[in-house]
Amino acid sequence: MDLHCEMMMEEYQAALPELERLLQEVLAKLREALERNEMLVTAVEGRVKTRKSLEGKLALKGAKYATLSDITDLVGARIVTFYTDDVDRIAAMVEQLFEIDWTNSVDKRMLHQLDSFGYNSLHYVCKMPEYDFRFELQLRTTLQHAWASINHDIGYKTGVEIPREYLRRINRLAGILEMADDEFSRIRTEITDYRRRVHQLVQNGKLDDVQLDGDTFSSYLQARPFDALNRRIAAINQAEIQEVPLNRYLRVFSAFGCKTLGDVQRLVKHYEEDAYRLARHQLGNTDLDIISSAVGVQNICIVCILASGGGKMGLVRFFDAINGHNTQNEAIAEMTFNLAKNLQL
Repeated sequence: MDLHCEMMMEEYQAALPELERLLQEVLAKLREALERNEMLVTAVEGRVKTRKSLEGKLALKGAKYATLSDITDLVGARIVTFYTDDVDRIAAMVEQLFEIDWTNSVDKRMLHQLDSFGYNSLHYVCKMPEYDFRFELQLRTTLQHAWASINHDIGYKTGVEIPREYLRRINRLAGILEMADDEFSRIRTEITDYRRRVHQLVQNGKLDDVQLDGDTFSSYLQARPFDALNRRIAAINQAEIQEVPLNRYLRVFSAFGCKTLGDVQRLVKHYEEDAYRLARHQLGNTDLDIISSAVGVQNICIVCILASGGGKMGLVRFFDAINGHNTQNEAIAEMTFNLAKNLQL
């Protein structure tokens, strides 16, 4: 290196504490903003350029830099997202957080050639007023990040020019990754739209139009279909209702042959009175003052099993399904079966 570059290396050594502070503040601001905006990402990472890396850069093109502060990537940060459309959302956030050097920033997505595959990413050069140095911020997806890392390893690690045959195969794989990236974003958008439609159908009571699955059952539970029955049961002992998750009952309703939320609702309405009668005898001679929010749906399932001839073994399978297999389930099933038999359920 010439004298000019050696002087910049000395300046770099003196500036290292400031560069480290800049990196930590940038990462902290990014993480706080992502959390505040409820944006889930794969990674937020950064680095200060090492002495060896800077020496290599200056050896190649040191003459283009008048001072150390002309080098924009002494500090580099990266946000890796799950989906391509999240890059634009986070970009809007970044533009509010930092001063952007638009002259040196580049959106490689706009430069992408039709006859060439590769990773697309957004590169910002940013500035914070209290620091003398700029920093680079890169936004890319997980698949773009994987492609960039693999391409760098294959293409540059050996220092040997890659034959065209291998380049063509690499580019074909890159094209597949780009298609996968776009498809993941498209699927997420369509699933989000589907969930909105399902929620609207549930809100409007059009349950026969909604197929029963994990998403739709969650929407059904949000409408709190068992609350009225739970309140009636709680009133037996003036008990408090303790909320518990009810999603595990999806497999039970599916086993009953329910195909739509309308099927579930009809089953609930058909058996809820018998479910209340069962609860009244379960609690009537006790002083329980706390009950689970699952009591209503559990008793509906119990009377449905008994009405369909499932008997004690049907109850054992039911308790295994919702509580996990354990030796106590058979005893609980026998006690429940005997109580229900006395009620002629």
